[in-house]
Amino acid sequence: MAKTTPAKFVREVRQEASKVTWPTRKETGVATAMVFVMVFIMAIFFLIADQIIAWIIQLILG
Repeated sequence: MAKTTPAKFVREVRQEASKVTWPTRKETGVATAMVFVMVFIMAIFFLIADQIIAWIIQLILG
């Protein structure tokens, strides 16, 4: 395996970093909104699931 000098490594990192495309402000906003909606939906789902499980346990244990 060939050794890479620190200077060559930094150059290669800069070359790869220049290829990165960042999301636009709109894309970031849409993705953030989607995350909040999914978190809300999952919170409601787990609340309902927890209530059902608690009700079943109450039925079993009395």
